[in-house]
Amino acid sequence: MAQIPPTYITAEGAEKIRLELADLKGPQRDALSRRLRDAIQMGDLSENADYIKAKEDQGFIEGHIQELEYILTNAIVVEEKKGKREVVAVGVTVTIQEADFDPEKFYIVGAKEADPRAGKISHESPFGRALMDHKVGETVEAETPGGKIRLEILKIE
Repeated sequence: MAQIPPTYITAEGAEKIRLELADLKGPQRDALSRRLRDAIQMGDLSENADYIKAKEDQGFIEGHIQELEYILTNAIVVEEKKGKREVVAVGVTVTIQEADFDPEKFYIVGAKEADPRAGKISHESPFGRALMDHKVGETVEAETPGGKIRLEILKIE
């Protein structure tokens, strides 16, 4: 049986998940239970679109709660370390440069909190995978859908 690779998440990402979980378990569940109660009071549930939609929403919310709880229970929380970092790892900010383009900064995060538009790339992405465990001054190749890209690591924070 294949072993499931570990899921990494930053402390910031874990806190966001905790806040989302608290919202789902509190205000969201409360609002949903009121919707269900109101729909049930309308009678005939077989043709009650409000009831059917509320039950679907309930299934989605409960499934999402389970997913978030699983992440918090099983993920490895990577604390952001202050000071000089020697190699690229989850929880660091890395400045890279591709050929003649301007340097770009990326925060390396776990897959669950990746947001490339916000400068957060997953360690499992093509760029992230290529950068992992490399040092300042090294040039790495990333295999992307558009072909191979060479990236020089300028700075690790």
